[in-house]
Amino acid sequence: MKLLIHGRNLEVTPAIRDYTETKLTRAISHFEGMVKEADVHLSVARNPRVPQQIAEVTMFANGTVIRAQEKSENLYASIDLVASKLSRQLHRYKDRIQEAHQGPVHRSARDEEAGAANLPPPGSTLVDGKEVELPSRGVRRKYFAMPPMTLDEALHQLELIDHDFYLFRDAETDQLQVVYRRNHGGFGVIQAKE
Repeated sequence: MKLLIHGRNLEVTPAIRDYTETKLTRAISHFEGMVKEADVHLSVARNPRVPQQIAEVTMFANGTVIRAQEKSENLYASIDLVASKLSRQLHRYKDRIQEAHQGPVHRSARDEEAGAANLPPPGSTLVDGKEVELPSRGVRRKYFAMPPMTLDEALHQLELIDHDFYLFRDAETDQLQVVYRRNHGGFGVIQAKE
């Protein structure tokens, strides 16, 4: 697994790096070959009155993004909490995959070949051939593949990335839609009016 560790407002010492690698490796040890890359951001709040130390991890498992973030007064505790959370999310992801393969819905070989044709070639990234340019102040750009999916799959992705919303391409209409968590519980969908 490729592991990138970044520090914000702190120096990533060898001890912190080793601890993070050990915890994350142990958290994903049951998911052999599933996780290819992990991006770790460790940060400390600038305000000394707010003892907040944050560990944020984004993992890429078979093309699926799994994200977790935890805060505490101790950086090592934050790392422990985020590793535990990632382990639970990977268990859910693996269970979901097994249910999909063992359930009543079976995809034909033609459907699988069509889906594989839309994927980028192995070893390439989504930014290949793009010019590096600095975004305007306050704007952060992200590029990611958007394979068509159902609403249920989008809801599952929303649970995995630990965000309030998820942008996806609907499998039936091939249009972009947003699924989001409602303040009073449940979910909502935003779609373009035709």
